[in-house]
Amino acid sequence: MSVDGEAVRLREEADEPGWEVDPDDEWGVAVITTVGRQLKLRREAVGMRAAEFGKAVGYGEDMVYKIEGGKRIPRQDYLNTADEVLRAGGLISATWEDVKKVRYPRKVRELGKLEAKAVEIALYECHIIPGLLQTPEHARAVIGAAQPPYSPDDVERMVAARLARQSVFERSPAPALSFVLEEGVLRRPIGGTMAWRQQFERLLEVGRFVLQVMPMNCDTHSGLDGRIELLKFPDGTAVGRSDGAFNGRPISEPKHLRILELRYGTIRAQALSPGESLAFIEQLLGET
Repeated sequence: MSVDGEAVRLREEADEPGWEVDPDDEWGVAVITTVGRQLKLRREAVGMRAAEFGKAVGYGEDMVYKIEGGKRIPRQDYLNTADEVLRAGGLISATWEDVKKVRYPRKVRELGKLEAKAVEIALYECHIIPGLLQTPEHARAVIGAAQPPYSPDDVERMVAARLARQSVFERSPAPALSFVLEEGVLRRPIGGTMAWRQQFERLLEVGRFVLQVMPMNCDTHSGLDGRIELLKFPDGTAVGRSDGAFNGRPISEPKHLRILELRYGTIRAQALSPGESLAFIEQLLGET
């Protein structure tokens, strides 16, 4: 296929420059619908048909209609290219400031907001490396293993969302962070040898925060019911969640939070010390 004699590659659906919009995400729908309408009005104002515009920006006509109809979230490169083609003088490119706020799933955005405000984050994880500690390769392998599988595009969107949460490590002052991981989690070579070595190196990098390993020879402890997470905020409030308590729902009542704090405290007491844990991870890295 060509335009003015030059070959143009129209990407397959999985490679298209956008993500599906969650219909239950009211704010996201409103933002993407508004941006799509602006794109359509500018395209029509210069007299370009959707097919012609799609060829000019290097994407299919169907995707043009989806983005203009508020069905897909455009990526930054799509907006920048559209700005150039439509000679919008930066006005279309500027919409990225609004789009980027809703490009991640709503649940991830809400969690990211809580983590960004928290002065203390405590997490016990028994199944996987926590998202806050995952490398891109590890996150990609974990998300890509879901069944039914996500599209390659959605996998990349979720990976980007997970990594964006890690900006919590760059805050100044940084929040107080503590993690307890099961030894079994550290023995599953997710993503292959090289990816697993990089994950161990990542854990050692964040070792300046409290990182502990629950050894497998600890036959029983209060985290056997599943994941526990606690976030505390500057105003003294807190929120917590546990797979094995309160039906897994987020809780903020002081009496319920005390139960989770007690469980997390006893888990930390039974786990290896931070120093012993880092030495153990270094040992695993050396064996990989």
